[in-house]
Amino acid sequence: MLEDLTGCNYQDIPLDEPKTLSLFSSTDALGVTPEQIGSEVGTYGIPEFGTKFTRQMLVDVQPKNFTELVRISGFSHGTDVWLGNAQDLILSGTATASEVIGCRDDIMIYLIHMGLEPIRAFKIMEAVRKGKGLKPDEEEYMREKHVPEWYIKSCKTVKYLFPKAHAVAYVMMAFRIAWFKVYHPLAFYAAAFTVRTDDFDADVICKGLPEIEQQIKNIKAMGNDATDKDKKFQIILEICLEMYHRGFSCERVSLLESDAENFRIVDGRLIPPFCALQGLGQSVAHSIVEAREQGPFTSIEDLSNRGKVGKSLIETLQNHGVLDGLPESDQLQLF
Repeated sequence: MLEDLTGCNYQDIPLDEPKTLSLFSSTDALGVTPEQIGSEVGTYGIPEFGTKFTRQMLVDVQPKNFTELVRISGFSHGTDVWLGNAQDLILSGTATASEVIGCRDDIMIYLIHMGLEPIRAFKIMEAVRKGKGLKPDEEEYMREKHVPEWYIKSCKTVKYLFPKAHAVAYVMMAFRIAWFKVYHPLAFYAAAFTVRTDDFDADVICKGLPEIEQQIKNIKAMGNDATDKDKKFQIILEICLEMYHRGFSCERVSLLESDAENFRIVDGRLIPPFCALQGLGQSVAHSIVEAREQGPFTSIEDLSNRGKVGKSLIETLQNHGVLDGLPESDQLQLF
């Protein structure tokens, strides 16, 4: 989707681009402050790195290169790999992000580096990644090779480890999407919202920053009472909060310019699709667009008939301002 919007080939994006890398440790490249967007890193909307949990990982680790991002991916997908394990080791200064266990392969490579026989290093890795811990003789062998006690304890804590190849693939994808966020912001937001159209509410978002900030406060105040729908909407709101602070905005749904399902960029403006209105489904949205292609709507009555739009959805469109200036019917009244 980003390639279609920009004409850029994602494979040409360098995986060590400085500004893009900086998003994973600060908000500077976006031209916003942590206080404005409620996050110390600029990864809202970035797959694998956009949740509150993974953003905190980024804050704790402060990744400086692609390799450390791969480890963070391993932390987030493993079980008992981060909490009560790698996080404690990093924050206490016992080990660095490049030393702790993140993925399966890390164990075998580290143990071979410490002098263990490759086959035994492999078997230890296989046991640890499945959560089977270490056998007494394996612990002793590791101590003979001067493997630190913290590393041995970390191996015994792990319950599941992610394959490094998967982590690398995920991070390559995330990094390239982050590049678009830095250098093609409107395309990024258009794509990010399009894949989340079901959770978007154009009525709220188009009202601007004060409304967005209030909605975020309302959802946070719900605490554990927040529904899955609320939580998904919060993700949208946070991305929009950042977008507005970067100087961009979302216009109202347009009878003339909106697509059925995809956000569009028209003359530097972000135009939401008909589906971005709550309650207006894909079928009706496509019906409106198809009817519009046959000729402009001459009245609300014409839209209702040709676009197959029911009374309640007409009211939804009216309340949003989509039908401003459109007469009720084509019938001429003479006085």
